[in-house]
Amino acid sequence: MRTILIGPPGAGKGTQAEMLTAKYGIPHISTGDMLRQAVKEATPMGLKAKTFMDSGALVPDDVMIGIVAERLARDDCANGFLLDGFPRTVAQAEALTDILSGLRISLNGVADIEVDDDILLRRLTGRRVCGECAATYHVANRPPAREGVCDKCGGELYQRPDDNAETAETRLKVYKEQTLPLIDYYSKQGLLRKIRGDTGLENVFREICGALE
Repeated sequence: MRTILIGPPGAGKGTQAEMLTAKYGIPHISTGDMLRQAVKEATPMGLKAKTFMDSGALVPDDVMIGIVAERLARDDCANGFLLDGFPRTVAQAEALTDILSGLRISLNGVADIEVDDDILLRRLTGRRVCGECAATYHVANRPPAREGVCDKCGGELYQRPDDNAETAETRLKVYKEQTLPLIDYYSKQGLLRKIRGDTGLENVFREICGALE
């Protein structure tokens, strides 16, 4: 299976991606995680991307396209992959089409997870991430056993700079302005499958699997 998860920040793409990759045995390619790791390691790409990420703006296309092209060419993507966080613009989608064409493969489908803004803001501002293993929690919906401490590794939980209220609103605005045209792009190709993202974790998962299969 070669597919893309589309949806606004806080739609639950990361959680659904974990479940999908476990079910189908394909790599989860999250550009957000890749970029945050680069920032943590202070790589040239990470330093270039940091100012954009902290303000909630999109990272420049040349950075995103380059890391995705390199990743999709790896051996573990030969039997499929799940892209999460890319593409975010029509220009990136066109570049992805070129990348896949060069690899002589094509997409099976694109799942668009839809959630209302008020729900998204509650999800984003309540999210906490482990500084050691990157496990994700939520202060209301998925709290750790001990406040501020990761259940998996004991690392300290923190709120990402792009999850504070002001930046979260900016991220949703940027999504609507620049990413929603992707829906038209993939709809015209007959690849888009709309998924309601506020019906419960398992229901959303079943709907995505059914749509893509």
